Parts: sequence; structure tokens; C-alpha cells
Amino acid sequence: MAKNALVVDNDFFFVEFLAGILQKRGYEVFKAYDGKEGITILTEKPVDVLFVDMVMPKIDGRQMIQYTRQQFPDARFPIVVLSGTLIEQIENIHKFGADFYIAKGPIGTMSGHINRFMDKLEEQSFPFPDHTEVLEPVKLYSRQSTAELIDAMDFQEAILKCIGVGIFIADKDATIIRANEQGLEIIHKSLWEVLNRHVTTIFPPSEKFKLANELNKIARHRELKQIVFSATIDSKEIRNTVSLLEVNDEFVGWIIVIEEISH
Repeated sequence: MAKNALVVDNDFFFVEFLAGILQKRGYEVFKAYDGKEGITILTEKPVDVLFVDMVMPKIDGRQMIQYTRQQFPDARFPIVVLSGTLIEQIENIHKFGADFYIAKGPIGTMSGHINRFMDKLEEQSFPFPDHTEVLEPVKLYSRQSTAELIDAMDFQEAILKCIGVGIFIADKDATIIRANEQGLEIIHKSLWEVLNRHVTTIFPPSEKFKLANELNKIARHRELKQIVFSATIDSKEIRNTVSLLEVNDEFVGWIIVIEEISH
């Protein structure tokens, strides 16, 4: 019986490289190019092994791994991190819930390394007690550019965490790709209940149409900087501010700011 592998990486050529190795070993390979696509596949397809990069747009590897552990607590498939920034994250990466970590290196070296890893994974029952947590095809050193990238990501997450209002970021298909603790507290839901779900999930059924209407309105009239409206959540009056999210003048989604109105 063929096994299924899910490969999640925003590098198209690396996805094809890894898919080729796995297909030769008899795996059916599902491909995703960010954590958002990966989560969608996880909810629709059975998976026997998951390979995931750490630094990706929209939903990154950390969020995807944490989502997988929260939403599929009884899943027996291993999660394998493949990352060019592995060494810069090694002190914290075990906290995310991955089982194995492989640093990216030269393709020729990685091919043999991944095949040897898969041999061991297939020969022994998972989880096996003597597995090596960090598997490196070559000796890699911390690189300034990737270290700075991770610092920037951590800085952005810190801003979302410390800001005094609830924030939800929706992709252009209106699914949630980011949310901060303040926003989740207001709607009394966890990140895993809303991540990759339609943004109207944050509102009760009676208020969903109101949010959808404002999202459509500001998308049609981009000259509007923001739209402010009120809604009721759990008997609390909430002030909501909807703005377009644009990158290089291209529409990529929405930002929804919510805060409880004090009387």
C-alpha cells in the first residue's frame, strides 16, 4: 500500500527535488508552497510523513507545526523540518514540536542524506528511541542574513503580541493567517480554531454578514483607508476597523482591528 508524504516549502525547485526522491521510494506526494496550503491539505488528505520548511510566507513552519500538533494530537506521522535557517533556530526549534530536523545543503549531498534518513524511518517503527534530533548533510555556520531575517520575524510577532488591540490578518481569499492574543481573548477562541478559516469565523452568525459587507466594500473602493463599524460579540460591543493589506501597491488581504468599547 502506497504511503503519502506532504512537502511544504515556498521553494518550488526544492519541493520538486524532494518530491522526486519520495516518489522513487513509492510515496504519493502532496505539494504545498506555504503553510496555508499545507494546512488545507492536512485537513483533506491522509499523511504518513510531513516535511516542512520554517521560513515561509503567510503561515510559516512554526505555526503549521503547532497547528498540526494541536489539531491532530493523536497523529502518528513524523514531522521533519527542512530548513536553510536551521542552525540559527536550533536553540528553540525543538519547542515547535518537530520530530526530526535536517539542514538544507548542496542537492547532491542532501539526496543521499535524505534517502538514508528514509531508510531508517521505514525500517524502524516510529517513534524510535535512538533517533538523532539534528541531521546535517554538511557543517553549516550561522549566516548573518538569515539570522537577521529570523530576528525580523520575531520582532513582528512581538509587536502583534504587545499591541493593545485585537488584530486579525486575512489573506486575499479571506482566510485568517495571523491573529494576536488580544483578539483571540475578545472572541474566546484559540488560534487553532481560526487559523486558515474564513475571517467571518471571528464573528457570531448574526454579525457575519456585517463583516463580509465591509470587507467587500473596502476591496471595491480602495480609496478608502479604513472602515469603522460596531458589532456585538458575547454581549459586548466591539469597535472594528477594517483596512486593506497591500504589498507594493498590490492587494493581498485585509487587516481587522477589534477592541471592546468601554462605557
